[in-house]
Amino acid sequence: MGKIDIRVKELLRFDPEISDKEFMKSIKAIIRHVCKPCWEIKYCPYGPFVEEFPLMLLTSAEAKDEDLDPEDFPEEIPEEVRIMACDVFGHVCPVFFVSEGVTETAEPRRRGRFIPAYVKIRVARRDENTCQICSKHLKDCEIEFDHIIPVSKAGSSEESNIQVTCFKCNRDKSDKIEI
Repeated sequence: MGKIDIRVKELLRFDPEISDKEFMKSIKAIIRHVCKPCWEIKYCPYGPFVEEFPLMLLTSAEAKDEDLDPEDFPEEIPEEVRIMACDVFGHVCPVFFVSEGVTETAEPRRRGRFIPAYVKIRVARRDENTCQICSKHLKDCEIEFDHIIPVSKAGSSEESNIQVTCFKCNRDKSDKIEI
């Protein structure tokens, strides 16, 4: 890869004088600690807020395809920078500017599927061993625990988001949100 265009650095609010090596080191550190929400929940939770963030630049080759002046655009954009673009709006995703490693990594979100034993006991008692979808009374060995708002849609494993279901209802519901 050649020299990184100053416009790319400015777009991401870096000092244009920063060395390419330091710039890429910073970008890689951000990417390592950030997970775009749309990668996991399949929609943009930021909505119009994204529009306030800078538009991802086109390369000069893409500008040519769009009948724009290629001189106004960089020759190439590093892939590490390109993945920061919003898949819906085309802007740089806000999560790259406002994230913290402890809250925005994929790893802590994936831990959300685990339901602690004390939560299972409380939910089973609260729901009286009854499937909350079909109302079938269940034996202890038949109980399944369902995330009301699925983990794949940012649901937690807190007691208020867990319900007792039977095997069939849990499979039929899958990752849908029932209303």
